[in-house]
Amino acid sequence: MRTETDADPGSAPGVGGDPALAAHLARLAGEVLIARRRDAVGLGARELRDLGDTAAQAVLAAELARLAPGDAVLSEEAVDDLARLVARRVWIIDPLDGTREYSEGRDDFAVHVALWQDGELVAGAVAMPARDQVLTTVLDPARPAPARRTAGAPVRLAVSRSRAPQLVHDVAERLGAELVPMGSAGVKAMAVVTGEVDAYLHAGGQYEWDSAAPVAVARAHGLHTSRVDGSALRYNRPDPSLPDLLVCRPELADLLLRAVADLTPTPREEA
Repeated sequence: MRTETDADPGSAPGVGGDPALAAHLARLAGEVLIARRRDAVGLGARELRDLGDTAAQAVLAAELARLAPGDAVLSEEAVDDLARLVARRVWIIDPLDGTREYSEGRDDFAVHVALWQDGELVAGAVAMPARDQVLTTVLDPARPAPARRTAGAPVRLAVSRSRAPQLVHDVAERLGAELVPMGSAGVKAMAVVTGEVDAYLHAGGQYEWDSAAPVAVARAHGLHTSRVDGSALRYNRPDPSLPDLLVCRPELADLLLRAVADLTPTPREEA
């Protein structure tokens, strides 16, 4: 699986530090997911989703216990150990983002691995194993920068192919934007990194593991990341709910945030 990192993909995970470890973890879980799906003859969609979630969680938990035994972990697929709230280093992981796409044999699912340290996301990787790709917080000088937007071209918004939030439809209508359907949150955010779309706007409910790794990678590539009201995204909170997200080209941030603000009702003041 091709990895965007300056560490040798064949070297030990410790070489290159935390970004290389994040890439190793995401890549390994992705390989397990591909193998399980390939070998899961006769399984229904629900069984395949459960199998993928369980297998990817198992390999990530084992590798983190082996390679980062002193670090805390917040995972979608594990019991939340609140000892993470006093830990300096917390791995925030989603072993399989896009279970529907995975179970349908599609390629737009992902693995998310991020490291939060002392209040900030400091490393991350998003694997898209069916596309043989891992994007990380280490920039690949060989990969060309996304093409500049054509003046006057409609804004391209990544959107869920099955349950797009109404806010996204409203923003698209207001701006004359083009909606580009695709699968998991990680795939949508990485589409902004690669230039396939201009923005990913979400307001339908998410958790920290849905956005931590995509946000870490997007920030490393110079993109704007925030809540839809423009406030900062904060991680390793007691309640891991983090329901909304904006990832976009920096030059579009003000436009999109203004559109959201104009479309969001202001709470009425109490008499």
